[in-house]
Amino acid sequence: MDVEYHEEYIYNSRGVQLFTCRWLPFSSPKALVFLCHGYGMECSNFMKGCGTRLASHGYAVFGMDYEGHGRSMGARCYIKRFDNIVNDCSDHFKSICGQEEYREKRRFIYGESMGGAVSLLIHKKDPAFWHGAVLVAPMCKISEKVKPHPLVISLLTRVEDVIPKWKIVPTKDVIDSAFKDPIKREEIRCNKLIYQEKPRLKTALEMLRTSMNLEDSLQEVTLPFFVLHGEADTVTGPGGE
Repeated sequence: MDVEYHEEYIYNSRGVQLFTCRWLPFSSPKALVFLCHGYGMECSNFMKGCGTRLASHGYAVFGMDYEGHGRSMGARCYIKRFDNIVNDCSDHFKSICGQEEYREKRRFIYGESMGGAVSLLIHKKDPAFWHGAVLVAPMCKISEKVKPHPLVISLLTRVEDVIPKWKIVPTKDVIDSAFKDPIKREEIRCNKLIYQEKPRLKTALEMLRTSMNLEDSLQEVTLPFFVLHGEADTVTGPGGE
């Protein structure tokens, strides 16, 4: 089945231009699915397969590149406050759900890696609003195999407000650690919209704090969710679920 694909730029509450996209079935959708991509990733190319497959089965699929990610504006992969990502996604997703043709449709979130954390935090903002989620290797806990030593974290925390955008966080190659398929790895490395440099200081600490807070508050998650996690993934770690 063919699907419709559309792109649009919007502005968040801070005046930053964000890229959004959607894959739509030609008939009235069964339900709405909102995509939350991972750290350094983007929607239009990397999540195209997911959006196309879901739309071909009758679902309306919507994605947005976070500030500083993909085709959105902002310092590349700089996360000043993780809540900014959550609020931007929540605002955009709810604006779609409020459109007349979608008001009565069921609403689901699909999140990969860091996007899994974004999905859960979107749910926590309004627990009764969402009907379910699919979480692929969600960032509920950063694997010890890629997490910097506690002494390094302590040192970085002391200077995060002085050099927040510096790309100095020591970490292993996330692409090799998260993706087993060599073809997929090469596809990612060739995608110029995907961030592939070292994490910025503030970004890394915001992700670490978010994962720690989520790990401590998972009992507050009330929506039905389905988790998928590859055994070879050493970035988020199956133990985090």
